[in-house]
Amino acid sequence: MGFMDKLLSEGGGHSHQHTTDDYVELDFDDFETKVPDAETNIHVAKLSSKQDVIVIKDAIYDGDIVIADLTRHSTKDRAMEHITDELKQVANEVGGDIVQKDDDQLIIAPSGVGISRKKLSH
Repeated sequence: MGFMDKLLSEGGGHSHQHTTDDYVELDFDDFETKVPDAETNIHVAKLSSKQDVIVIKDAIYDGDIVIADLTRHSTKDRAMEHITDELKQVANEVGGDIVQKDDDQLIIAPSGVGISRKKLSH
């Protein structure tokens, strides 16, 4: 049974048959506003040049979390190794955490935020 089949099935004792008309597609433009009381923001960044590292470092020093897209680089790329080492140093300086997810993402977190190395599962 596929994901949509599970969503649309009568599971859980509901007597109402759900259809796709019962769900609303989210427009991500509706979520572009900042949460006024947020202490930590999550940023998504493309890591395509050394200049991008400065912006990422600033966000980490400000206490935010960054998910950096590495798809434009080979993980064996010498420049990428230098950039990764630099971001590891920043995470270490602030008492944060850093992890590489597959070959295409780095997740960098500030102090007080740990990144689990285990996937969530049921």
